[in-house]
Amino acid sequence: MLSSLPNLLTLSRIFAVPLFVILMWNATWVGYTAAFVLYCIAGLTDYLDGYLARARGTVSRLGVFLDPVADKIMVAAVIVMLIHNDHISGWHVIPAIVIILREITVSGLREFLATAQVSLPVSQLAKWKTTFQMVSLGALILAPASAHWWPALPAQPVGLICLWLAGVLTAMTGWDYLRVGLKHMTKPTGSAE
Repeated sequence: MLSSLPNLLTLSRIFAVPLFVILMWNATWVGYTAAFVLYCIAGLTDYLDGYLARARGTVSRLGVFLDPVADKIMVAAVIVMLIHNDHISGWHVIPAIVIILREITVSGLREFLATAQVSLPVSQLAKWKTTFQMVSLGALILAPASAHWWPALPAQPVGLICLWLAGVLTAMTGWDYLRVGLKHMTKPTGSAE
């Protein structure tokens, strides 16, 4: 199953992370432009891998495991590089940290609940969170490049506003998921539903 097209697309996102970091490391506008293009391609593969797996009926356990891992690695790498390059700084670091902490917490929670055979479905609010998060990070990557070739583009303010919206929704959805998880964590071992 590792060689199925959906899994290869997911793996491509994981393997793209080091390239993404290299492109953003002390980048010029050219590096940011290339990083933005890579980020858009990664977003497209994220959509395509799930779509193809469902359309072809090739959803695999490996894919179910790898897809969120690839997403979280990419998001964390983008946030770290944006903070490293001072495109997220000051108070704006708060929603960035909230996003990273929530991703780690929910990953651990999903792993714990899987052992209890409890699924943690993605809520509609979490989908909105992901949308704001992806727009935010894309805009913040684009901002240094657009300053060179389209100075009037308000990528930085749009990115920061969406980052705060994503941070608020991240905290809300993280709390929702944690409440569900705590309900199952505090049950006595061996108790019925």
